[in-house]
Amino acid sequence: MDLVSSRIAQLAPSLTLSITAKAKQMKEAGEEVFSFGAGEPDFDTPEHIKQAATEALALGETKYTAAAGLPALREAISAKFLADNSLEYTPAQISVNCGAKHSCYNAILACCDEGDEVIIPAPYWTSYTEMVKMVGAVPVIVETTEENGWKMTPEQFENAMTGLTKMVIINSPSNPTGAVYTRDELAALGEVALSEDIVILSDEIYEKVIYDGAEHVSMASISKELYDLTITVNGFSKAYSMTGWRLGYTAAPYDIAKAITNIQSHSTSNPTTFAQYGGIAALEGDQQIVTDMVDEFDVRRQYALARFSTLNNVSVVAPEGAFYFLVNCESMGLKSVNIAERLLSRYGVAVVPGVAFGADTTLRFSYATSLETIKNGLDRFEDFARSH
Repeated sequence: MDLVSSRIAQLAPSLTLSITAKAKQMKEAGEEVFSFGAGEPDFDTPEHIKQAATEALALGETKYTAAAGLPALREAISAKFLADNSLEYTPAQISVNCGAKHSCYNAILACCDEGDEVIIPAPYWTSYTEMVKMVGAVPVIVETTEENGWKMTPEQFENAMTGLTKMVIINSPSNPTGAVYTRDELAALGEVALSEDIVILSDEIYEKVIYDGAEHVSMASISKELYDLTITVNGFSKAYSMTGWRLGYTAAPYDIAKAITNIQSHSTSNPTTFAQYGGIAALEGDQQIVTDMVDEFDVRRQYALARFSTLNNVSVVAPEGAFYFLVNCESMGLKSVNIAERLLSRYGVAVVPGVAFGADTTLRFSYATSLETIKNGLDRFEDFARSH
């Protein structure tokens, strides 16, 4: 008898986490490693956010909250949506979860039945497909192209739909490509979703990390009809360097919001109580800290772009958001895992192979690391690229 369920046995482990873990092991063994693997800012969480959590602990805020989160935090999130996204969500439509990853999973579980199909543009964040499989639904992958900025077109979306399609996942700004959909592009995709009442999971966790005057647009803000079909996911990890706090949230139509809260009440109960006070401080405090971090990311982005542009056998699309380069290495003639393994074992450079994102000719480089690491790591990558 198999002790592990067939649904779980089919899941692939996270290559992002495994590459990061291997790089850490090599460093601990005394080897010099320049890591581009982790998808988290290298800055510390801002002091006023840590202080808010510390004060909450001192005041004894260590007990359960409502499953959907502290009312004060949901009020702050509601105010954020109105101010930043022109979206009116009541606190009852908001559920605070244990990270935006948890938010995505809860949203998929709330909406998808066994055999339902979920359309996912590739390259995609590695966990989307596995989350869909975990709930018994079927991921349907739409291959995008570098020439089109790694974005799904309305025609591709429409061609991928069947009578079983229940949901589409849109991630803008994107991990791993840095692509940002324009308002017109989102509206066109939204029209396709409206034609068959396809639920839209709009993952906006990188909303604040955006460059070159690009505009972040929330799918739900485009029209009332799309508002009624969209689950908006966001959180604190990327904008406020709070990855380890595990604090994300969903905003959704009332029936979906209620379902997400019910799921949470039977799985995790509430997110960590004192962490939620840190979330309030993040939203209500000085936002200059976010601007400063993004400015530093942009310095790194422009430096790395200039370096990649000198190489003849790789290509990149300049990311408009997030903090990743998806580097196309197709001309090297090697699978992404082989390239990543050689880079790590022979050159001490840790990157994530593109197969993890459904794009096996690519590598993902995170520039959420120091400029010194980027410089030294790209020196070694250039040596590798020129030898292949």
